[in-house]
Amino acid sequence: MGWTARAPSLAALPADARARLDALVPVSVPRGTPLFHAGDTARGFVLVLSGRIEVFTASASGREMMLYAVEPGQSCVQTTLSLLGGEAYTGAAVAANDCTLVDIPRALFIALMDEAPAFRGFVFTAFGQRMREMMQLLQVVAFQRLEGRLAALLLARAEAGEVRATHQDIATALGSAREVISRHLDAFARRGWVTTERGLVRLSDTGALRRLAEDDVAL
Repeated sequence: MGWTARAPSLAALPADARARLDALVPVSVPRGTPLFHAGDTARGFVLVLSGRIEVFTASASGREMMLYAVEPGQSCVQTTLSLLGGEAYTGAAVAANDCTLVDIPRALFIALMDEAPAFRGFVFTAFGQRMREMMQLLQVVAFQRLEGRLAALLLARAEAGEVRATHQDIATALGSAREVISRHLDAFARRGWVTTERGLVRLSDTGALRRLAEDDVAL
């Protein structure tokens, strides 16, 4: 049984298309591995079987902001644009943790887009979902205050009440500066909402954080 059995989004592909994909060998990519840089052009369509890839953009001053993450079953909108339209990447991507990936070469990607409606449907459905998420991100950045966005991020990333991330990691995810995030976290701590340690934020009052995140969206 080939790797496509691990990708439910490809279940509708005809047997010949799946056979062509199963001939590709999945690769293991360690955490921290760069996958593309701004100015590169896509050489293939990457499918994530396990792990998480994070895609960033950077300002002229070098400040980074995370645009989106690519997890199993999702796609990278920049890669799709590069393969179909010849556009260069405007951001950079890195493996956020250890990943297992399959790189579909451009020639095979184009052939499957032409010949396999189910594959074409998968690509465009994933592209549409990603574009909707990008529009939501634009709305959040434009209209939601940073402290509300910070509260929402802490709630979304918490595992067992803890967020394992540095202040710089959080700043990058929110497109802010580390010093600004540190000030907001200090304010949250004074209110009794969180406690912080090096590389760790422990949530003490998720109800208060949730109210802040939800009330700020409504402004």
